[in-house]
Amino acid sequence: MISFVAKNTSILVVDDIAENLKILAKTLTAQGYQVRCATSGLAALSEASTIIPNLILLDIKMPNLDGYQVCRRLKADARTRDIPVIFLSALDDILDKIKAFEVGGADYISKPFQIQEVLVRVKNQIALQSAIAKISELNQELEERVQQRTFELQNVNQRLLQEIGRRKRIQQQLHHDALHDELTGLPNRTLLVEQTEGAIQRARHDPSYMYALLFIDLDRFKVINDSLGHLVGDRLLVAVSDVFQECLRENDLVARLGGDEFVILLDGIRDPQNAIAIGERIQQKLRSPFKLKDQNIFTSASIGIVFSSSHYDNASDLLRDADIAMYRAKAKGKARYEIFDRAMYYETLSLIELENNLRLAIKRDQLLLHYQPIISLKDNKLVGFEALIRWHHPTKGNISPVEFIPIAEDTGLILEIGDWLLRKACQQLRQWQQKYAAVPQLALLKMNINLASQQLQQPLFIERLDQILQETGLDGSFLKFEITESVLIEPEGNIQNTLREIRKRKIKLSIDDFGTGYSSLNYLRRFPIDNLKIDRSFIEQMNSDAENLEIVRVIITLAKTLGMDAVSEGVETPQQLQQLKELGCKFAQGYLFAEPLSPKVVESMLGKYPDSFDLTAYN
Repeated sequence: MISFVAKNTSILVVDDIAENLKILAKTLTAQGYQVRCATSGLAALSEASTIIPNLILLDIKMPNLDGYQVCRRLKADARTRDIPVIFLSALDDILDKIKAFEVGGADYISKPFQIQEVLVRVKNQIALQSAIAKISELNQELEERVQQRTFELQNVNQRLLQEIGRRKRIQQQLHHDALHDELTGLPNRTLLVEQTEGAIQRARHDPSYMYALLFIDLDRFKVINDSLGHLVGDRLLVAVSDVFQECLRENDLVARLGGDEFVILLDGIRDPQNAIAIGERIQQKLRSPFKLKDQNIFTSASIGIVFSSSHYDNASDLLRDADIAMYRAKAKGKARYEIFDRAMYYETLSLIELENNLRLAIKRDQLLLHYQPIISLKDNKLVGFEALIRWHHPTKGNISPVEFIPIAEDTGLILEIGDWLLRKACQQLRQWQQKYAAVPQLALLKMNINLASQQLQQPLFIERLDQILQETGLDGSFLKFEITESVLIEPEGNIQNTLREIRKRKIKLSIDDFGTGYSSLNYLRRFPIDNLKIDRSFIEQMNSDAENLEIVRVIITLAKTLGMDAVSEGVETPQQLQQLKELGCKFAQGYLFAEPLSPKVVESMLGKYPDSFDLTAYN
């Protein structure tokens, strides 16, 4: 039996971190090894060629030469090519490990390392080298000891063959893992791109060849993941991936890009209808619930479809366009598919340009606030304003909030914009309070400010609010925050606490565009709401549509029942005004009274109050 003793065994440790060298040198020396250290790749090459070590422990990330380059040079030198190299690295990606073995590494240990693991692997490598040396020795003595050593050589050779086989299996597994998703076992982005590039090349050489890409995103997956837990979410992803594979032909490929995004490559379709049929088949399959954790889970998918075309040169462009079509499907209501066309691409470019312009607008202070008066219907007196954001682009002119606010919400810019709006509106109201302090009615004016759900979810929102109130000197009782109904369906905890903290500062809360979202008496009872703001769409159709009139009546009655005030927006005609008064609506705003006004125009109006005060003059 071949044995190995650490004594007289030389080990070269290469690492640019002194602490690592210290720990390894001390531990290995205690085991009886002769240890030398090097802090760089160049120093390692010099040390290895001067006194040949039995083993090298080699870090990958180092100055001058990294571990891969050092290993290549060692293997290219006849004097050092046989020295086993064990890589030590914080790089833990599968592809990094594959590269380590490809350049000639004997083993790979991930940092932070466990010293016991290092010792065992060092011992194994030294033992393996000893076995190889012993085989050489036995071959030299073969003529004299053939009969005596035959059995021992067979055992050694068998162990070597087993080791070689084990290494091949490890490399094959690493290669498979590098190209497949760990959770579902499906091909990953790397393999998908490789296969898609192949389809592009086939289409380039054969004009009759057609293929299609389906980009799939599960609808409401985040809600399922957050409410039922990641374990259920993972099980759903596995179950959905099985459904996708059931819907495909033998030569098609479905890959998971990550999260809840999947892509299907349909290889060699006869006509576009084949891809559409598979998209419809997937939608049909997803209508049935998934039985997970003793409960039925429903999900759906938004699908973007792109077909092969001569203008596609790479997989990235195909994935981009399929992704664009998928988002169009989501925007149109989800649980559907959309086929990509060039208009979608140009629209996306336009949105990207608008986003870039919006970032510049924030940086260059191009945003401004206008203020729309809010009127008491009891006595037709001014009670406050709603602060409304406006954007005047230097070349494009006025850009509607309907265009840029959704982009701000999607990109997170709404947080910076919302913070700016809150500070600006508070500053403006405080200035007017100080300027018109002698007029009691004007000193009591309130300011309505819209808050996005992302603002309320910020952990430091209340702290930021207190800072703005303190810096502007405005009392919170003069503010009303308008929030959408969608805020109320967020997971309760933080949102509820934030709304309560807002109320502690005497700030009132209003539900904006009430009746267009997730209206629920349960939400209204749980949250500290003061006002229901009736959406302008109901007011516009109130005179021509009996159903809308009844909706307005119900909202006003509901507000009274719950001890809230009803506010109507979008009032434009005397008839609408009269009907709202008869229904008992308390406040209103709209072009009948005044459009959103610049601060200068507001001050001109307030300066005439009440002697020649006429809102209609500012339309």
